[in-house]
Amino acid sequence: MSKTAQKLKAELSRLSPKDRAELAHYLLHSLDDSGPQAQAAWDAELANRLNEIKSRKEKGEPAAKVFAKLRKKYS
Repeated sequence: MSKTAQKLKAELSRLSPKDRAELAHYLLHSLDDSGPQAQAAWDAELANRLNEIKSRKEKGEPAAKVFAKLRKKYS
């Protein structure tokens, strides 16, 4: 990690959880590679997760419950 990145990391760790979450969201989206290989990888991952849920290997959780937990944690 560069010295600049290390300095930013130290400074940004002092932000509120909400501000860090918004910054993390921005940074993750700035890495978006929407090329064909990335899209194919996401399609394969989503198909795999769907198969795991359908086969009951994994159990899903209602989105409303997940979002409620996140709101409680980060609000």
